[in-house]
Amino acid sequence: TYAPKLILLDISDINCIQDVAKEILNCYGCVDILINNASMKVKGAVQSISLELDKKIMDANYFGPITLTKAILPNMISRRTGQIVLINSIQGKIGIPFRAAYAASKHAAVGFFDCLRAEMEEFNISVSTVIPTFICSYHRVPAPDNWEVSVWK
Repeated sequence: TYAPKLILLDISDINCIQDVAKEILNCYGCVDILINNASMKVKGAVQSISLELDKKIMDANYFGPITLTKAILPNMISRRTGQIVLINSIQGKIGIPFRAAYAASKHAAVGFFDCLRAEMEEFNISVSTVIPTFICSYHRVPAPDNWEVSVWK
């Protein structure tokens, strides 16, 4: 039994993920189960969403989970055991209007974890993707010229 340890992580900040993974491995020695459950989405027409926001969504929903997974993976491979779970979205399979950046990031994550599942079979590492339908998450009312308040987290 281990005492819980709170480690803060902004999954969209790719530069800090390696350090957080090292901190976790230094503290506990290994990760048996990694559940990638962070997400960020925005609602809006393609032409009204900035490229900056598209990139932020992709960082949070695609690059964040794969960066964390790649940081933990060598430890699992060396122990030849582990489980990796991606909590995704039905929009990773079917895009809907006004969610292009979100759907694209979720499609990319599904593709990555499908490939990872096949590659990790030989190491006895289980890779699962959970694809629920719509999830109720909190939302702040958009303000003009401030995309951050238009983001669901």
